[in-house]
Amino acid sequence: MRRIVHLSDLHFGRTSPALLEPLLDEVNALAPDLCVISGDFTQRARRWQFEEARSFIDRINAPILAVPGNHDTPLDNLWIRLTRPWDRYREFIDKNLEPTFENDRMRVVGVNTVNRWVHQTGRLSSRALKRVCTAFADAGDKARIVVLHHPLEHLEGSDKRLMRGSAKALKALAECGADVVLCGHIHTTHIGPFTTAPGLLFVQAGTGLSTRLRLQDNSFNVLDVSRAEMSVRAISASADAVFEETAAHTFRRAPEGWLRLDS
Repeated sequence: MRRIVHLSDLHFGRTSPALLEPLLDEVNALAPDLCVISGDFTQRARRWQFEEARSFIDRINAPILAVPGNHDTPLDNLWIRLTRPWDRYREFIDKNLEPTFENDRMRVVGVNTVNRWVHQTGRLSSRALKRVCTAFADAGDKARIVVLHHPLEHLEGSDKRLMRGSAKALKALAECGADVVLCGHIHTTHIGPFTTAPGLLFVQAGTGLSTRLRLQDNSFNVLDVSRAEMSVRAISASADAVFEETAAHTFRRAPEGWLRLDS
C-alpha cells in the first residue's frame, strides 16, 4: 500500500494560528508518499495569503499534488477574475492547474473544477473527463485516484448546488476504472462509496486550518491505498489543538462495489 494525506480548504487569511504547527507536525509524522490538497488555499486570493500558503506547503516533507478551489481566484476584482484568474495561483502554488502523480502503486490525476464565471458552483467538462480516463487506460493494477475541489455528490442536508456535469462525471469515471475521488469545498468529512456509483469511493475532507467550520472540527484524511483495498482515516483537532484519529474505515473491492469491512 501507499499513503496519501488529504488536506483541503486551508483558507489562509482566515485560519486558526494555533493549529498550524500541530497540523504540519502531524502530516510529516505520517510520512505520506503524497500529500493531496484539494483547493481553497486562500480566503480571498490575496498575494499575502498565497505567500502564507506557499510557506506552509514548503514545510511538508512529501510530494504535493494540488488543485485550485473557488476561493483561489480573486472574488472582489472581477476584471482579474475574468481575464487572469490563475496568475497568483500559478505564481505561488503550481503552474499546472491539473497535475498528475504516479508511483509503483497509484496514479493520481488532478482536475480543475473551478468555474470563473460563477463563484460557488464548479464545472467538470467532457475534455477533463476524457483526460482522466485516458490517464487511467494503461494504469494496470495501480490505484486510480481523481482529485478535484467540488464534490460530485452532496450529503443529505447540504444547501450547496452540485456542479454542472456531476452525474455525467460519476458515470464516466466509474466506467473508465477510477477507484477514488478526493474532494473538499464543503468543510465536512465524508468517507464511503458514492450512492449512485458504488464502484467509486467518495472521500471528502474537512478544513485543515480554517475558522470557517460547519458543525465539525478542523480535520484532514489519511488514505492507505491499493487497487483492491483502501483504508481511510479522519484526523481531527481537539479543543487544545491536538490532532487525533476520529474515524477509520477499511474498504475492499467487490463485484458490486466497495464493501466496508469494519461495519
